[in-house]
Amino acid sequence: MISEESRAAGQEKEKKMFAPILTDSVHVEEVLKENGIIYEGDTQLHTIGFCKVEAQQECIAGTFCIPKLLDVLGSRYRIMFFITKDKLVLVDDDDFSRRLLNRIGRRKNDQFATKEKFFYNFMAEFMNRDFEFLTQFEKRLMRLEEDVHRENYEETYAQIQMIRRELLTLRGYYDEISDVGKALEENENGYFPKKQLKYFGTIADRADRLRNKASHLLEYAQQVKDAYQAQIDARQNSNMQFLTLISTIFFPLTLITGWYGMNFRNMPELESGYPGVIVLSLIVIGVCIATVYKGNIIKINNGLPILRRDTAQTRLRAVFL
Repeated sequence: MISEESRAAGQEKEKKMFAPILTDSVHVEEVLKENGIIYEGDTQLHTIGFCKVEAQQECIAGTFCIPKLLDVLGSRYRIMFFITKDKLVLVDDDDFSRRLLNRIGRRKNDQFATKEKFFYNFMAEFMNRDFEFLTQFEKRLMRLEEDVHRENYEETYAQIQMIRRELLTLRGYYDEISDVGKALEENENGYFPKKQLKYFGTIADRADRLRNKASHLLEYAQQVKDAYQAQIDARQNSNMQFLTLISTIFFPLTLITGWYGMNFRNMPELESGYPGVIVLSLIVIGVCIATVYKGNIIKINNGLPILRRDTAQTRLRAVFL
């Protein structure tokens, strides 16, 4: 049997628990009116584009625009909130806020102890998996870096660009959350006790750490992109060097052909054929081929002939200059 004192203590504890108000954009004006909250701005959730907070005369109003972790560049969770001295109203057309409330409630009993602690837990809950999510970006970039060094370029550039866009989006989002936490910590309206302001400072610090992590990953993504571009440039330079070598081999033959193709009357080989031209051409081709292979100027990489930079320039100068 539960004693009367224990039952009374439990009832007293339940009375002290803070209960947020959850509604949607259809009923938000009615709910605000019932709770004596005056708000002069727009309450349509589809117009929300970023996270912010503003102090008005009758309340603190703010918005959350939260990227979905599985689709960072796609649609977002959009939430409005209104805070007074003793009330907190959440406006959400999706089931996202309700899921967060359920997860918070399944933990400790004091998660709803005060308005400030509840709002801290609410914000911390939708950032709970972000650090782990950013770690996945780091692993993806490490795999892409290995692909670049292995010269596996299939869709590498597109993946790097996608990761950079996602990280830029997340960095901006964490910056906005940090500003929201700092604005709430300032307590411009005086709605929060001074002892409770530490919760909002904690939120701002967490958002700053996530933003710094995203910035570090952006720098890492830029390094991978630069390495990829350097590999592509080196590959193109090798192809151009090979074409230059071919042009160098055939330039003397083109000169000889043009010279003897003029058919002057006093040309020595005009009447007796062109044995000298043929012999000279074969000598030129033989010297070029011998120089290339004996000098180890060309190497084969992935089935493509590539000039060795350390020997090609010196050997060609020795032959043709």
